[in-house]
Amino acid sequence: MDLAALHLRPGEGRRVEVDVDIDDVSFGGQTYSMDPRTVDVILDISRMSGEGYALRLRTSTTLRGPCMRCLDDASLRLDVDAREVEAPGGGDELSSPYVTDEKLDVAAWTRDAVVLALPQQLLCRDDCAGLCPVCGDNLNDADPDHAHESAPDPRWAALDKLKFD
Repeated sequence: MDLAALHLRPGEGRRVEVDVDIDDVSFGGQTYSMDPRTVDVILDISRMSGEGYALRLRTSTTLRGPCMRCLDDASLRLDVDAREVEAPGGGDELSSPYVTDEKLDVAAWTRDAVVLALPQQLLCRDDCAGLCPVCGDNLNDADPDHAHESAPDPRWAALDKLKFD
């Protein structure tokens, strides 16, 4: 998006709505996709006094992919509200990586904002029990008494060789 084409004067702002295609996201070694792939993005763009822009991005999407505990299908609704400032000569804190020569890369900013809004784990449900570490069964579907006999501790193997008369 060409910010200069908006012809904003200092202190002036504009709301712009755009459709953005978001690529799949790799998270925790798994690939997740957006549903829908094209999201509606609301941009609030304000020209700062002097030079630069204050930017705000808002969107909502659903992320779909495997649960991080049981690998069943999972989905998560995300509401994103991100802000950036681009003030030339203001240092790293006031320089947005998404603005170059008054051109805003809305797709990259949207994708990064969605990724930053993700929780630590994407689960099929809050109380997901995961997979059994012994047999790999989905513990969400298993019987409540699902268990395995634990293997004997190999450090005690020498005691099995003792014979008592």
